Amino acid sequence: MKLFEFEAKEILKKYGVEVPPSVLIKKGEDPLAKIKEAGLEPPVVVKSQVLVAGRGKAGGVKLAKTLEEAVELVNKLFETPIKGLKPSYILVEKAIEHEAELYTAIIIDRSERKPVVLASKYGGMDIEEIAREKPESIIRLHIDPDVGLRGYHARIIGKKIGLSGKALSSYSKFLMALYRAFMDYDADLAESNPLALVGDKVIPLDARIIVDDNALYKHPELGERKLEETGEYTEWEIKARKMGLAFVELDGDVGIIGNGAGLTMTTMDLVYEYGGKPANFLDIGGGASAELVKTAVGFLFEFPKAKKIFMNIFGGITRCDEVARGVIKAIEELGGMKKPLVIRLSGTNEEEGRRILREAGIEAFTDPIEAVKKVVSL
Repeated sequence: MKLFEFEAKEILKKYGVEVPPSVLIKKGEDPLAKIKEAGLEPPVVVKSQVLVAGRGKAGGVKLAKTLEEAVELVNKLFETPIKGLKPSYILVEKAIEHEAELYTAIIIDRSERKPVVLASKYGGMDIEEIAREKPESIIRLHIDPDVGLRGYHARIIGKKIGLSGKALSSYSKFLMALYRAFMDYDADLAESNPLALVGDKVIPLDARIIVDDNALYKHPELGERKLEETGEYTEWEIKARKMGLAFVELDGDVGIIGNGAGLTMTTMDLVYEYGGKPANFLDIGGGASAELVKTAVGFLFEFPKAKKIFMNIFGGITRCDEVARGVIKAIEELGGMKKPLVIRLSGTNEEEGRRILREAGIEAFTDPIEAVKKVVSL
């Protein structure tokens, strides 16, 4: 679960991290009234709250020198897609003069099975280019999760990126707080870029936290995010998620249903291989019930990009007869076969599944290659 910048900063504040004064404006609210109510005086930075990196380069972060300019930028950014995403929130933040921009992040190094701190004396919008051109400038320190990040670790990293005195002490406190937030929130990523050096202290001008989805049950305080607010999902992806379907919208015209992510992705590859273009990824998973199959087939019957549907089922824990019943239910309840449907069926209770489909006038393929060629040729 990606957190918005304002959410990440609220978390860091709980750990004693100083962040710039700011006000959050929701779409539809009066920007001028909100900015005045917060007591923010220009210059301010107006930031589009979208769940992507690189907002600055994409035009989602703007400096305003007057209140009028800030209001104009807020209204403009609400209507400006950033990497295809339109914001539901804009953060207006006091502009902080600073001497330098640093970079600090904590991520999971899965090969080492440990958190790793990444830090650099070079921060800001060009951190990716710096990492490519000056890889030696990126400091890396793996943290033993049984020991944790210690104060001396933080000071070593701070010194290596050129800090000393009170600035080093401030950085050390910040990094310790970032690590505690990273661990407490079961994060995959906790990052500040840029981390500003302001006199003898550091202040995060930006913050990102990504929480492991598998740990969300431990963090009810994060709330149930409205899918519409994230800007990450299309209209049909939101509909699918609300129906409990694992669905990703693509740009082709062949609707895809598979059982298991690996098989579904392989099915997409086969469609490409034989000249077609998938309209979607839809995985009904292992052990899918007839009801779930009915929901998936019915959904693709309605999904406008899918002009024809290829269903590739290999029954292990998934029963082919259950799949067949689900297909028949979808056709009956929607008043007939809405689109051409090609089915490959193989595995557990395969013969019973074929019988059910055959009685409904549907022939199922055994060979996935033959099935793919058929659906692409339609």
